[in-house]
Order: sequence, then structure tokens, then C-alpha cells
Amino acid sequence: MSASREPGGAWAAGGERRGAPPPLRWWIVLFWLVAVTVLLAVIGVFLDRETRLAPFLVVLPALIAGRGSVRQTAVASAWVTVMIAAALLDTADDTVGAVAATVVFALVFNGLSVARAAQRIRSDREIARLRSAAAALQRQLLRPFPLMTDQLIVHGLYQPVEEDSRVGGDVYEVVSSPYGSRVFIADVQGKGLPAISAAFSVLSAFREAAVAEPTLTAVVDALEDAVLRHNSFAAQAGENERFVTALVLGIGPDPEVQAINCGHVAPLLLHSDRNGPVLKGEPCVPLGLDALSPRPRTVEWFTFPRDGTLLLCTDGVTEARDPSGVFYPLEDRTAAWDDVRPGDLPAAVHQDLRRHTAGTPGDDTALLVLRRRPGTGAG
Repeated sequence: MSASREPGGAWAAGGERRGAPPPLRWWIVLFWLVAVTVLLAVIGVFLDRETRLAPFLVVLPALIAGRGSVRQTAVASAWVTVMIAAALLDTADDTVGAVAATVVFALVFNGLSVARAAQRIRSDREIARLRSAAAALQRQLLRPFPLMTDQLIVHGLYQPVEEDSRVGGDVYEVVSSPYGSRVFIADVQGKGLPAISAAFSVLSAFREAAVAEPTLTAVVDALEDAVLRHNSFAAQAGENERFVTALVLGIGPDPEVQAINCGHVAPLLLHSDRNGPVLKGEPCVPLGLDALSPRPRTVEWFTFPRDGTLLLCTDGVTEARDPSGVFYPLEDRTAAWDDVRPGDLPAAVHQDLRRHTAGTPGDDTALLVLRRRPGTGAG
């Protein structure tokens, strides 16, 4: 199973570090060493100060250390030291002491450049190791798309905003149960390992309760208990308590679908008759905050026609901003996707979202595209 598939496949985030520059090639290193040396020599001839400009070569190894290998930086350091020494020794203007001081300075500075290159490479290897471990954790937490049950085919994407953190606070799951298909999408408050821990708790609780509990309210009660237990453990460990916004759906062969919205982004229906939100009531409180609500969570029903498409997402989509601060108009965009196949819709939304944010999303993004399987009997 690969963790570097494109949007609409298993993962939206690539296995390579996005934005990381490729390593330097040897010919580039040698070209710049020779080119800069010749350039300084030519400028020195015209200014009649060729020996005074030689020490400026000392910056080359520092520049190469930012992208090159330790060997490339060491070669550049040796080249620069020899060029500086040769230029300064070929003049009677400087004393031996001054020449020696300049060469010693070059040796020290170049040595620091080599050490910097070695440190950078160790850091990159550590990041790669952590990314690999996080990718394995993600494969355990979140299953790759498409997801299928007896009633549904679900495409989607998951796009973490952090390049080096492949699992954020957004989670999703689709489970086939004796009571129909149960769909879950949630956004855990916060980032980092504590958020991942909370996500694992609530996701595990859903996978168990979705199969065991006959009613959708019982499933959500189990999720509430899981968040409370996690918060209790977090408080003992000195960590912050967290809440979770979530949307839970119960979908069977009938056109009517059950939904409990715990403070989450409402689902959108894409259909030939109309596009737009399907839930009319006010959302319930997020998971972990039920004690603060004056009323219990209740089920809302809506129609999911056989030829319709349901779009579920986290607020990383709806609250994405363009450079001027305008939110992404997801509901307005749906009219342009009538002819897009459900399997291609996640990639279309992802590309449109990147255009809107100028390639700099501000939060994790999770998106589910639900279609009924042919022959399930929904009208």
C-alpha cells in the first residue's frame, strides 16, 4: 500500500517532502566554484585589487552546505582555501602574518561549513525517519480510498497541512454494520501527537460502536464517552482537554438517511434537481461537550437519492482563505461539478482549493464523496 497517491486515491500528501530542493549535482558545484573564482579574478584585474577580492571566495562553501553533500562542501572548502592562499602568497603587499591569519580564518569558516552540511544531512535523515513512522501510523489510522460497503462507494482525500506531519486532527471512516452503512468524519481540536491520540481514541470507538450499536444516538454516545475518557487521561498527564467536531450518518437501502451533526460542517447534496445543504436543524455540541448542552443530541433525517452525491468535508475546506482573506465558497462551487465523476471529484476540489489559497492551505483537509452502489434500492 503506497502512501503517496494523488488526491482521490489513498492519500493526498506525497511520500516525498514537498518543497524540498533536490540535491546538488557535482557539475553544478564545480561550475560555481570555477565561475565565481574567475569572476572575482576578472573584477580584481579591472580594479587592480585581485588579491583583496580573493577572501570573498570563503562564502562559497557556506552556500553549498545549504544544499550539497558533506563531500561537495569539503571539496569546495579545499578549493577556496587553496585559491585564497595562492592569491595572497602571490603578492608582496601583505605580511606573512596577515596571509596566515586570512588562511586560518578561511580554514575555520570552511570547517564550520562542512559541519553545517553534516548537521543538515543528519536532520534531513531524522525528518525522513519520522515521516516514515508517521506514514505507517496514518495507514493504521485511516484506510485508503475508495471505501466500500453494501450500500456505498466512497472516494475522498486527506491532505495534512504540515509537510512533516502526515497525520493531523482530521479523521474519517465508513463501516458496514447490521444496521446499514455508518459514515464518520471528524476534526479533533489541535495538532500534533496529542491530537493524534484523541483522533485514535474517537476513531477506534466509532469502529466498535458502529457495528455493535443498533441506533445512531447510541453510536454518538459511545463517541462522547471515548472523548471524555481520553480527556480524563490527558488531564492526569498534564495535557489539555480536547473536543471533537463530528458528523455521523446512518445509510441503508431506503432513500432516507439519518444524521447527527456534532458541531461539524454540514453535508452537501449534489443532484440534478438541486445542490446544497441537506440538514436544516442546528448542529449539536461537539463531542466532549455534551454536559454543557441543555438538550440531548437528536437524529435528523434527509433524502439521499440513488443518483445523488453527498459531499462531506472538514473546516479545512470551508474555512480555507484566499490571500485577501475570503473563505472558500464550497457551496457556490458545486454547480461547476455537475459533470465531474464522483471518483474525480476529490481531485477537482483539491485543485480548486489550491488555486483559491494560492497553494498555501491553512489547515488539514479531509473530504468524502459518497455515492450509492448500483442496485441498492434507494429511490
